[in-house]
Order: sequence, then C-alpha cells, then structure tokens
Amino acid sequence: MNLEKQYCTFFVNGLLLGIESTQVKEIVFESCVIEVPLAPRTVAGLINHRGEIVTAIDMRRQLEFPDDEKSQSSTTIFVRCKEEVFGLVVDGIGDVLSVSSQDFESPPESLRGVAKEMIIGAYKLPDRLLLPLDLDKIGRIPS
Repeated sequence: MNLEKQYCTFFVNGLLLGIESTQVKEIVFESCVIEVPLAPRTVAGLINHRGEIVTAIDMRRQLEFPDDEKSQSSTTIFVRCKEEVFGLVVDGIGDVLSVSSQDFESPPESLRGVAKEMIIGAYKLPDRLLLPLDLDKIGRIPS
C-alpha cells in the first residue's frame, strides 16, 4: 500500500532533514534566543514564543556537528511533541515535501552516535535523500 506523508524540511550541515508537517507549529526567521548558563550543550537557550517560554534546541549540536561560525542562524522551527512545544534552531528552511512510502528505506547501518537514534530512515528523492527525524528523541534533552 502506497501511503504519502508530508514533511517540513530543513537543512543542518548540508543535510536535508525533515519532521512531519503535522508536528510543526510555526517557523520564525528571526528569534531572540536567550542563553541559559549551565544548560546542556545542545540547548541553544530559551525563546519567548507568543507568551510561552520554550526551550530552543541547537540542531547542529544535537546531531553532533561542529558549530558553524559563518552561520549564526536564528531560524527556528517551533514544533509540538506530546503536548510540549520546543524550538529547533536550524541552518535553513527547505520546502514541505510529499513523499511516498515506496521511496522509504531503513536508516543505513553505517550511522553512528546520536544520528543513529534520531534518523528514522531515508526517502529517495530525485536529487538527494530526505532524512526524517524522530521528534520524540530530539525532545529528550540530556541532563
């Protein structure tokens, strides 16, 4: 059976990543992220999002990529996961893509580290791969 899903796509370190569009609340291109002393390295800080204080997660650090000094991105995707809202600070925004279950493959065995836990597979697109992420695993912040 051929099922279609829609993903909101974004870029981190050149990779095309995605989360299901039903989990996206809003995309903001200029966010004021307030750093939190002694927070885990993956936490970019806190953001006042429409009167609600939410945690902003730096996706470069979350996926264990080096910081990019040239790209001081403030693009944030606000998502809802299990009734909690948090922000994902990303390098750039892609498109909303519809993908077919026929184009889905399991994640490669060569994945290591935290990426192995967060990337749930790969969709073959004509010119690249879309790597969907497990939002539940992103939302778990290490202590």
